[in-house]
Amino acid sequence: MAITGIPLSWYLIAGAALFCVGVYGVLANRNLIMIIMSIEIMLNAVVLNLVAFARYMEPARVTGKAFAIIVYATAAAEAALGLALIISVWRTENTVAVEEIDLLQG
Repeated sequence: MAITGIPLSWYLIAGAALFCVGVYGVLANRNLIMIIMSIEIMLNAVVLNLVAFARYMEPARVTGKAFAIIVYATAAAEAALGLALIISVWRTENTVAVEEIDLLQG
């Protein structure tokens, strides 16, 4: 069965670009909220690649879509936990800047 339309390489390039934007966001930002948002962008890039590979390699099976749902559930749990930690840090330190947080230092 021939698949017409957008080639797989375009999806992979878009996923790689999203992942690079996410990595840059994690490394360049000093704000915890922006870091968590960048991690979410990286997880979306992974989901894009999973679904693209599933569509082009074996379109009749649902394994790629099942993995995508698992990644989305993990991303939701990560976002909830991350926001809870950010709220906790904000209440104790009154900042979300990474370089100003010294909770683990004696």
